[in-house]
Amino acid sequence: MTLDRYFITSLPALGDLGSVPPMGFSELWEWLADHRRIQPLAGALLLMDDLRQRESYLAGEIDYLEPTVLSLSQTLGRSPLPAYLEPEADEASSSPRPVAADQLWETYFRYTAQLAEARKSLFLAAWVGHEVALRNAVAAARAERLGLDPAGYLVAPELAQTDDDFGSLLSEWAAATTPLAGEQRLLRAKWAWIEAHDPHFTFDDDELLVYTARLILLKQWQRIAGNE
Repeated sequence: MTLDRYFITSLPALGDLGSVPPMGFSELWEWLADHRRIQPLAGALLLMDDLRQRESYLAGEIDYLEPTVLSLSQTLGRSPLPAYLEPEADEASSSPRPVAADQLWETYFRYTAQLAEARKSLFLAAWVGHEVALRNAVAAARAERLGLDPAGYLVAPELAQTDDDFGSLLSEWAAATTPLAGEQRLLRAKWAWIEAHDPHFTFDDDELLVYTARLILLKQWQRIAGNE
């Protein structure tokens, strides 16, 4: 569906990966307040960043949180997450996962895939497929290096884009001299994927989702590089 082109063009231009984000997530969220159709779709992307912050905080890796979709209390793990992030009964009763947080990620990706289908968002659907495929490829590579069964570390494998080939990317990631360099290599790959799936100048919902996805990567790069 087409958005008001003046709304899209009024957003600040994004630089290349590694540049300073021109706006914060909360500012973008406020801009989307009057666009109820697109806000849940962009919110699904921003929710992933909230969940990453939550995971890092609960693991003791960070002590500062800046959630957009979740409340601060939810991000701190002090309040229940939204109902759509609760696993189905059969999933909740299944065998515990080696990594407990993987159940939440599986529920998140399935929720986002269902939202993309319901709202007919081609970009969001493709994004979920790519994110799941890349996440699972990295998780499997890590498990194999530790002599573990990769199957226990995969999330929502039915959603993964099956024709993605991460062989070269995983080799470069594994050869990175530091964890930071490895994470930056993955972010570059995600940025390149978005570039290849950008519906340039269509002024539709997906173009705004591409903008949101790029903004998230700029912020993530800034965080891991310690430039905040």
